[in-house]
Amino acid sequence: METFKEPIYYQNEHLCMKVWQFTNTNPKSRQLAQQWHYHKEVELIIVQEGKLDIRTPDNLYHLSPGEVVLIGSNQLHHSHKPEDEPLVYIVLHVDLQPYFDPAMMMYYRHFSEMVRPLEDLNYMFLENERAKQEIGRIIVDIHAEMMDKTKGYEIAMSMHIKHLLLTLLRHDRRELLQPFGFVDAAVMRPILDYVEAHLGEKIDMEEVSRSAGMSYTYFSKFFKKCVGVSFTDYVNRQRIRKAEQLLITKTDIVTDIAVAVGIENMAHFYELFKRYNGCTPKEYVRKLLRVVQ
Repeated sequence: METFKEPIYYQNEHLCMKVWQFTNTNPKSRQLAQQWHYHKEVELIIVQEGKLDIRTPDNLYHLSPGEVVLIGSNQLHHSHKPEDEPLVYIVLHVDLQPYFDPAMMMYYRHFSEMVRPLEDLNYMFLENERAKQEIGRIIVDIHAEMMDKTKGYEIAMSMHIKHLLLTLLRHDRRELLQPFGFVDAAVMRPILDYVEAHLGEKIDMEEVSRSAGMSYTYFSKFFKKCVGVSFTDYVNRQRIRKAEQLLITKTDIVTDIAVAVGIENMAHFYELFKRYNGCTPKEYVRKLLRVVQ
């Protein structure tokens, strides 16, 4: 099973996005072997002609014309053309971080996927036709702006991304995107980046709190207030997310992968992995292997 971290080459570095229309006329029998892959950018897809299947470790999305799917940052996924008919679809990749201005910061922890994956929002495209149509139109408009590059298109693109996020908020009937306390990205982002860069090492909260210019006690309360979970819980979840990727990108044994994500106690690693995935690492890999067969 091949897996890789897909590099996304932005059409405009300042906008931190790539949007492209793909046309596939090959019969399904000539499709290349599909690969699990991931990237830091959030991905949205709208099918315009034909059919496309998108798989994640937990879900299968059957997309027909007008159907939309949302894939979160670093979410494992792969696609498959299930029929012989021509397929036309638009893919939008965007790094949301540059779009978080003060007006957005009450929702920062949600759109940064600190609490839950953005993939959970796909329910609205099944339950709410209006939401699906609005998101689809925004993706098409973003593609048109990028292709035309008329004067001020950079401003228009930024507005479209904000419109996209607002549309998700307004149509979230399950209230997954609840507003929370204001988060100062200038303070929080370096903390999250530090955790990401040191997952394979011991992460000492006292050291992190000092680097953030806070006392240990204040930092503990500050982090939980901003993120909604304790610092330790957040670090553990990020370690397991990394382990999920390594399990299908490396041939290392589970013990080595646990150490690579900073967990040397195997009983603790298995306990955490099962807590977040509902299965053991071996069962997780088997599930992904079955999906691509």
